[in-house]
Amino acid sequence: MRVDHLWSSDTVRSFVAHQDPGGLIRVGRERRGWRQADLGARIGCSASTVSRMEKKGRPAVIALIMGAAREVGVPTNVLAAALGLSASASTRVATDWPPCAEEDSMRRRTLLTAAGLAAPATLLMGLETALASTPDPTGSPAPLNGRLARARSYFDGGRHAKLLEALPGLLADSHQAAEDRSEIALARLSATYSLTSQLLTKIGRYEQSRVSAERATLYADWSGSPLVAAAAARELSIVLRHQDQPTAAQRHILDAVTRVESTGLKTDAQASAYAQMLCTTSYTAARAGNRGDALAMISEAGRAARDLPDEAPVGRLFPVAPAAVRLYAVGVHWALGDAGAALEAGRGLRAGQFKTPERQARLLTDLGRAFWQWGKPEQATQQLLLAARISHGEVRDRPAISRIVGELISRHPRVSGVRELAAVVGPGALPTA
Repeated sequence: MRVDHLWSSDTVRSFVAHQDPGGLIRVGRERRGWRQADLGARIGCSASTVSRMEKKGRPAVIALIMGAAREVGVPTNVLAAALGLSASASTRVATDWPPCAEEDSMRRRTLLTAAGLAAPATLLMGLETALASTPDPTGSPAPLNGRLARARSYFDGGRHAKLLEALPGLLADSHQAAEDRSEIALARLSATYSLTSQLLTKIGRYEQSRVSAERATLYADWSGSPLVAAAAARELSIVLRHQDQPTAAQRHILDAVTRVESTGLKTDAQASAYAQMLCTTSYTAARAGNRGDALAMISEAGRAARDLPDEAPVGRLFPVAPAAVRLYAVGVHWALGDAGAALEAGRGLRAGQFKTPERQARLLTDLGRAFWQWGKPEQATQQLLLAARISHGEVRDRPAISRIVGELISRHPRVSGVRELAAVVGPGALPTA
């Protein structure tokens, strides 16, 4: 029996119809003559976890299903249909976190305020709803590539409310366009979910970000583009790191590194992707306390970016330049608890070396939190104020930075500039605990 015939059998069609990806995994595993322990060893889990996956089909981690399916040879389009993500079956996408009936609008408004967003609560609710059940297409005649570029410009400019407003319609129309299953349409849909994950991670909405990143990963695999797949895996790695799952985060980002390396690194675009993956791997290792790995990876990223232009071309998926790697080094040393090394790594970096307000402000917030780690509230305040003047959102909307602002206000209220920072963040965005 040929493998392609296996995946078109009546048994497989039944699993797809009943949205039972676990059944598909069992078929593939048994076809290879593997025990559940054999598959578990390949994907980093126990035999009992594989058993639960095959019986229930939907464990908490879609990424685990995707890894298992890849190991046993389930075609991506078959898996997508079984997960309810096949564009040809429906544009409505199922979710693992259905909205809770008792989560009323007041609680949602409180959550939004806690995230620090200067936007109506309905915007975040609208995106949550779009992730729970993809809305109907908007019918907009505007080209999707242009709309996606504009959405990215909102992120780059720290205009998070505008991006929240744009994403539901962009997701809906990208799903509709992907019904033709073309590589470019699937890659664009994956990129839209990756952007959604980026935003949700930035504002601290990690559960929804994970849903977005997992979908980005699936559609990227379906598209067949290694760079798009690497971008999606990177976003999933980042949200897993924020959810205190460093082992899973590192596994996903190392998989992304391997995918990029497989391209041969023959172009600047591929070299940029490789350098970006190494930067993310380094930071993930640093947050996990793996000092040696973190420093080795950020050093390798510097070598990979050495011959890249100082300014990446417009539209590049991974717009990495040597200065961007140095900015990552600041964060890596901060994550390792070495504020002095972080500030030394940032010596000579200027906001003008970065093209977008998001990156310019990120440099300043990274320096600010390094000064704060070093016990220098005056310098921390000045760096955060400079960041806020470039992009309020980078200070106001990021929970980790707004917490530092809250601590500055409560512990150093007389430091010059703290009152101005308080006005930027706003009382509703300050930590309550």
